[in-house]
This record gives sequence, structure tokens and C-alpha cells, in this order.
Amino acid sequence: MEKWSREHLVEQALNARERAYAPYSGYRVGAALLGESGQVYTGCNVENAVYPLCTCAERTAVVKAVSEGECKFIAIAVATENGGAPCGSCRQILREFGKRIVVLIADAAGNYRETRVADLLPDSFSVRDLP
Repeated sequence: MEKWSREHLVEQALNARERAYAPYSGYRVGAALLGESGQVYTGCNVENAVYPLCTCAERTAVVKAVSEGECKFIAIAVATENGGAPCGSCRQILREFGKRIVVLIADAAGNYRETRVADLLPDSFSVRDLP
């Protein structure tokens, strides 16, 4: 029996989405990252008038987790209005911590689909590619 609930993780991502700071695009994103410890780290996107300085919800959650000492992850839920998938940068950040991480991609109503990092970023670059 599974020890974590996909629906609960999606709910936490939806709640994090409410805290997004998206005054320019209006595209609010929330993320909830489940560590192996059972702790959930949430994040939201934070925009900036200088667009390259924006921070994605997924990366926010990963940075929070790592800064608290957690580097092994089971799953992440990502919630947007329309069920948009993580961007390429977020896919690569997640790949750093494992290609088997479950990714739940949810819309604003809580409907979600399930995939894995390996499916979102096939033939990915990792530490194995470094000399």
C-alpha cells in the first residue's frame, strides 16, 4: 500500500498556487514536492519585471527542500490553470534528483495526469555525462 496520496499532493500544489506572484503573465503555478522523509515542500512562481529573474514554482519547492537538507524525492505535483507541464529548466532541475520522480500535472479543478521525470525529459543530461 502506498504511503502518500496523489490527491493530497495535488491539493497542496493548488493551495501553493494561490500564493503565486504573477502580476505580469497572470499564469499562477503551485508545486508540492514530496521528499523521501515524508515532508512536503511547496512553492509558487514569483515573477519579476525583468522576466529572466522569474522563479518557477517547481524550482522554488526544490530549493526549499534542499535548503532544509532533503535531496531525495518521491513525487511532485504541479498545478496551473490549464494543466500546463513544467518548463524545460524545471525538468532539468528535477532530473538532477532522479529520473523516476513521479510528476502529477494538475489543472485548477484538481484533475491531473501522471508521468515521470524520465518521460518529460528523455535522453537527459546528468552527472553521468560529466567527465
